[in-house]
Amino acid sequence: MSYAIVGFGKIGQALARAFARKNIEVAVASRRSPEKLAPQAQAIGPTVVARSLRDALEADTIILAVPFEEHREVAKALPSWQGKTVIDAMNALVPLEELDGLLSSAFVAKAFTGARLVKGFNHLIAAKLAADPIVEGGHRVIFLSGDDEDATAPVAALAKQLGFAPVKLGKLNEGGALVHARGRTWGQLIFQDLFKKEQ
Repeated sequence: MSYAIVGFGKIGQALARAFARKNIEVAVASRRSPEKLAPQAQAIGPTVVARSLRDALEADTIILAVPFEEHREVAKALPSWQGKTVIDAMNALVPLEELDGLLSSAFVAKAFTGARLVKGFNHLIAAKLAADPIVEGGHRVIFLSGDDEDATAPVAALAKQLGFAPVKLGKLNEGGALVHARGRTWGQLIFQDLFKKEQ
C-alpha cells in the first residue's frame, strides 16, 4: 500500500510526522514545488518524500490535508479516481447552504469521482496529531466514517499502524455528522481528545 499527503501546512506536516515516527514511506505534495518542500520533508524524516502533485497521486491512498476550498483543484489533477482511497482530513468552515445541504465529506466525495472516501484524522488539532499517540498507557483515538467498509477497514489498519486507536463511527451521514466542523455548527466529537486503553 502506498500513501501520499496532499497539503503540507500544519495538518499535512503533523501527519507526515506520524508516518516518520513509524518509518512508513509517504509522499508529500502541495502547491509548492517538490524542491521547495524537500528541506521541510527531510527535516521530518527520511521516509517523508517531497513529490510533484501528479507523482504523489500515484499512491493508492491519498490524505487530503489542503484547505477545504482547494479540494476541487486537487480532484481535477486526475481524470479518474477509480481504485483510489481518499482520506478526508479537512474541515469545512463554510455554511451548510454552500455545500448543497450535504455534510462536507459527502460534498467532497462528489468531486473525487470513482474514489472511495473515508473521513478521518480531521478532529485532532495539528499539535495533537503530530505528538506521539501513545499517552498514559492508552492510544489517541482517530474517528473514521465512510460509506464503503472495504475502504474504511484499511484506513483503520493504517491508523493502528501509526499508533492511534481507530474508532469507526459508521457511514458518512451518521458518523461524519459527529466529527463535522462547519460554520458555527460543530459535530459532538469534533476536537475531542480521547484515549483508548488497551484491553
